[in-house]
Amino acid sequence: MAADRHKQLLVRGRLLELVTLGWNAVGIVVLAIAAVSARSVALAGFGLDSLIEIGASTVVLWELADVAAMRQKRAMQLIAVAFVALALYLSVQSTLVLVAGFRPHHSVLGIVWTAVTAVAMFLLAKGKARTGVALDNPVLRTEGRVTFVDGVLASAVLLGLVCNAALGWWWADPGAGYVLVYYGAREAHGALAQ
Repeated sequence: MAADRHKQLLVRGRLLELVTLGWNAVGIVVLAIAAVSARSVALAGFGLDSLIEIGASTVVLWELADVAAMRQKRAMQLIAVAFVALALYLSVQSTLVLVAGFRPHHSVLGIVWTAVTAVAMFLLAKGKARTGVALDNPVLRTEGRVTFVDGVLASAVLLGLVCNAALGWWWADPGAGYVLVYYGAREAHGALAQ
Protein backbone atom coordinates (compact mmCIF):
# COMPACT_ATOMS: atom_id res chain seq x y z
CA MET A 1 0.00 0.00 0.00
CA ALA A 2 2.82 2.42 0.87
CA ALA A 3 4.50 1.69 -2.48
CA ASP A 4 1.28 2.56 -4.34
CA ARG A 5 0.95 5.84 -2.43
CA HIS A 6 4.57 6.69 -3.18
CA LYS A 7 4.01 5.99 -6.87
CA GLN A 8 0.89 8.20 -6.89
CA LEU A 9 2.82 11.02 -5.24
CA LEU A 10 5.60 10.74 -7.81
CA VAL A 11 3.03 10.94 -10.61
CA ARG A 12 1.45 14.01 -8.95
CA GLY A 13 4.87 15.64 -8.54
CA ARG A 14 5.72 15.04 -12.20
CA LEU A 15 2.31 16.35 -13.31
CA LEU A 16 2.75 19.55 -11.26
CA GLU A 17 6.15 20.09 -12.87
CA LEU A 18 4.79 19.44 -16.37
CA VAL A 19 1.99 21.97 -15.82
CA THR A 20 4.58 24.47 -14.58
CA LEU A 21 6.74 23.81 -17.65
CA GLY A 22 3.83 24.32 -20.04
CA TRP A 23 2.62 27.46 -18.29
CA ASN A 24 6.06 29.03 -18.36
CA ALA A 25 6.70 28.07 -21.98
CA VAL A 26 3.55 29.96 -22.97
CA GLY A 27 4.52 32.72 -20.54
CA ILE A 28 7.85 33.34 -22.24
CA VAL A 29 6.08 34.09 -25.52
CA VAL A 30 3.36 36.25 -23.92
CA LEU A 31 5.89 38.14 -21.81
CA ALA A 32 8.26 38.71 -24.73
CA ILE A 33 5.44 40.31 -26.72
CA ALA A 34 4.27 42.38 -23.73
CA ALA A 35 7.82 43.41 -22.72
CA VAL A 36 8.77 44.57 -26.20
CA SER A 37 5.54 46.47 -26.80
CA ALA A 38 5.65 48.15 -23.36
CA ARG A 39 9.46 48.42 -23.16
CA SER A 40 9.10 47.04 -19.63
CA VAL A 41 12.10 45.77 -17.68
CA ALA A 42 9.77 44.15 -15.15
CA LEU A 43 8.04 42.11 -17.86
CA ALA A 44 11.40 41.17 -19.40
CA GLY A 45 12.66 40.14 -15.97
CA PHE A 46 9.53 38.13 -15.39
CA GLY A 47 10.15 36.40 -18.73
CA LEU A 48 13.64 35.50 -17.51
CA ASP A 49 12.09 34.17 -14.32
CA SER A 50 9.83 31.97 -16.47
CA LEU A 51 12.90 30.62 -18.23
CA ILE A 52 14.55 29.90 -14.86
CA GLU A 53 11.35 28.19 -13.68
CA ILE A 54 11.47 25.98 -16.79
CA GLY A 55 15.04 25.05 -15.89
CA ALA A 56 14.11 24.34 -12.27
CA SER A 57 11.13 22.19 -13.31
CA THR A 58 13.36 20.25 -15.70
CA VAL A 59 15.83 19.64 -12.87
CA VAL A 60 13.03 18.35 -10.63
CA LEU A 61 11.71 16.04 -13.34
CA TRP A 62 15.26 14.71 -13.75
CA GLU A 63 15.60 14.24 -9.99
CA LEU A 64 12.20 12.55 -9.62
CA ALA A 65 13.29 9.95 -12.17
CA ASP A 66 15.92 8.70 -9.66
CA VAL A 67 15.94 9.94 -6.07
CA ALA A 68 19.51 8.94 -5.27
CA ALA A 69 21.11 11.19 -2.66
CA MET A 70 23.81 12.44 -5.07
CA ARG A 71 21.21 13.39 -7.64
CA GLN A 72 19.21 15.28 -5.00
CA LYS A 73 22.29 17.23 -3.93
CA ARG A 74 23.11 18.16 -7.54
CA ALA A 75 19.50 19.16 -8.19
CA MET A 76 19.53 21.45 -5.15
CA GLN A 77 22.74 23.08 -6.39
CA LEU A 78 21.22 23.66 -9.84
CA ILE A 79 18.12 25.25 -8.32
CA ALA A 80 20.34 27.50 -6.16
CA VAL A 81 22.23 28.63 -9.28
CA ALA A 82 18.90 29.56 -10.91
CA PHE A 83 17.99 31.71 -7.89
CA VAL A 84 21.37 33.44 -7.91
CA ALA A 85 21.09 34.15 -11.65
CA LEU A 86 17.61 35.64 -11.19
CA ALA A 87 18.72 37.85 -8.27
CA LEU A 88 21.80 39.10 -10.13
CA TYR A 89 19.90 39.84 -13.33
CA LEU A 90 17.13 41.71 -11.55
CA SER A 91 19.59 43.71 -9.42
CA VAL A 92 21.59 44.90 -12.40
CA GLN A 93 18.69 45.46 -14.78
CA SER A 94 16.48 47.29 -12.28
CA THR A 95 19.35 49.54 -11.20
CA LEU A 96 20.24 50.42 -14.80
CA VAL A 97 16.63 51.27 -15.61
CA LEU A 98 16.21 53.42 -12.50
CA VAL A 99 19.50 55.29 -13.06
CA ALA A 100 18.68 55.91 -16.72
CA GLY A 101 15.12 57.01 -15.86
CA PHE A 102 13.73 54.69 -18.53
CA ARG A 103 9.93 55.02 -18.68
CA PRO A 104 8.00 51.94 -19.80
CA HIS A 105 4.67 52.06 -21.63
CA HIS A 106 1.44 50.59 -20.28
CA SER A 107 0.74 46.91 -20.95
CA VAL A 108 -2.77 45.50 -20.62
CA LEU A 109 -1.46 42.12 -21.83
CA GLY A 110 1.24 42.22 -19.15
CA ILE A 111 -1.26 43.13 -16.43
CA VAL A 112 -3.66 40.33 -17.38
CA TRP A 113 -0.93 37.70 -17.79
CA THR A 114 0.82 38.51 -14.49
CA ALA A 115 -2.49 38.50 -12.58
CA VAL A 116 -3.46 35.07 -13.90
CA THR A 117 0.10 33.78 -13.46
CA ALA A 118 0.24 34.87 -9.82
CA VAL A 119 -2.83 32.76 -9.02
CA ALA A 120 -1.57 29.77 -11.03
CA MET A 121 1.90 29.84 -9.47
CA PHE A 122 0.59 30.08 -5.91
CA LEU A 123 -1.68 27.07 -6.54
CA LEU A 124 1.15 25.06 -8.15
CA ALA A 125 3.52 25.98 -5.32
CA LYS A 126 1.04 24.72 -2.74
CA GLY A 127 0.64 21.43 -4.61
CA LYS A 128 4.40 20.98 -4.92
CA ALA A 129 4.97 21.76 -1.23
CA ARG A 130 2.37 19.21 -0.14
CA THR A 131 3.62 16.56 -2.53
CA GLY A 132 7.26 17.22 -1.61
CA VAL A 133 6.47 16.84 2.09
CA ALA A 134 4.50 13.64 1.48
CA LEU A 135 7.38 12.22 -0.59
CA ASP A 136 9.99 13.59 1.84
CA ASN A 137 11.66 15.07 -1.24
CA PRO A 138 13.69 18.24 -0.56
CA VAL A 139 14.14 18.97 -4.25
CA LEU A 140 10.40 19.08 -4.98
CA ARG A 141 9.81 21.16 -1.83
CA THR A 142 12.55 23.60 -2.86
CA GLU A 143 11.26 23.87 -6.42
CA GLY A 144 7.85 24.53 -4.89
CA ARG A 145 9.47 27.56 -3.26
CA VAL A 146 10.83 28.57 -6.69
CA THR A 147 7.24 28.45 -7.94
CA PHE A 148 6.06 30.43 -4.89
CA VAL A 149 8.72 33.07 -5.64
CA ASP A 150 7.44 33.10 -9.22
CA GLY A 151 3.99 33.92 -7.79
CA VAL A 152 5.49 36.67 -5.62
CA LEU A 153 7.33 38.04 -8.64
CA ALA A 154 4.13 37.98 -10.70
CA SER A 155 2.39 39.92 -7.91
CA ALA A 156 5.23 42.45 -7.65
CA VAL A 157 5.36 42.94 -11.42
CA LEU A 158 1.57 43.27 -11.49
CA LEU A 159 1.72 45.95 -8.81
CA GLY A 160 4.46 47.79 -10.72
CA LEU A 161 2.53 47.62 -13.99
CA VAL A 162 -0.70 48.80 -12.38
CA CYS A 163 1.06 51.67 -10.56
CA ASN A 164 2.74 52.71 -13.81
CA ALA A 165 -0.51 52.54 -15.78
CA ALA A 166 -2.84 54.08 -13.19
CA LEU A 167 -0.58 56.55 -11.41
CA GLY A 168 2.28 57.17 -13.85
CA TRP A 169 4.82 55.80 -11.38
CA TRP A 170 7.41 54.75 -14.00
CA TRP A 171 9.86 53.73 -11.27
CA ALA A 172 7.43 51.07 -9.97
CA ASP A 173 8.23 48.88 -12.99
CA PRO A 174 11.94 48.39 -12.21
CA GLY A 175 11.22 48.68 -8.50
CA ALA A 176 9.21 45.48 -8.76
CA GLY A 177 12.43 43.69 -9.71
CA TYR A 178 14.01 44.49 -6.36
CA VAL A 179 11.33 42.54 -4.51
CA LEU A 180 12.69 39.35 -6.01
CA VAL A 181 16.34 40.07 -5.28
CA TYR A 182 15.70 39.37 -1.59
CA TYR A 183 13.68 36.21 -2.27
CA GLY A 184 16.18 34.94 -4.82
CA ALA A 185 19.14 35.36 -2.47
CA ARG A 186 17.26 33.81 0.45
CA GLU A 187 16.12 30.78 -1.53
CA ALA A 188 19.56 30.25 -3.08
CA HIS A 189 21.04 30.17 0.40
CA GLY A 190 18.34 27.79 1.58
CA ALA A 191 18.83 25.42 -1.36
CA LEU A 192 22.60 25.28 -0.79
CA ALA A 193 22.13 24.72 2.94
CA GLN A 194 20.09 21.53 2.36
